[in-house]
Amino acid sequence: MTTKTSTEKWYIIDADGKVLGKIAERIAVILRGKHKVTFDPSKDTGDNIIVINAEKVRVTGNKETDKMYYSHSRYAGGFKQVPLSKLRAEKPEEIILKAVKGMFPKNKLGKQVLTRRLKIYAGSEHPHTAQKPTPLEIN
Repeated sequence: MTTKTSTEKWYIIDADGKVLGKIAERIAVILRGKHKVTFDPSKDTGDNIIVINAEKVRVTGNKETDKMYYSHSRYAGGFKQVPLSKLRAEKPEEIILKAVKGMFPKNKLGKQVLTRRLKIYAGSEHPHTAQKPTPLEIN
């Protein structure tokens, strides 16, 4: 299903103080490979992304208190809602993951790219220094 390309690159994004939506949009474009001239929607032509300082990502307006993440277990009474502030305290990586996941196609290729190419860490340390990632600035 996926094709390996020899032009895979590793990028690192520092999410400290950056707006969630702008980071998620840029990550989605690079993971899909839409920034390349060889883009094919049916193939995995994207690059790898490392996101550090996910706990320090910024949201605008009243989203810190008002934004809710919903899920349902498909059982009666299985509806859950978690505010952004609680998710940030428990699993800050999930905030960026859910934002990027919403921008991806809902198919096998989208799931493969998200699990294989996107690495998110709450702190500033990551184990991918051997890949020599290049810093990616987001305005």
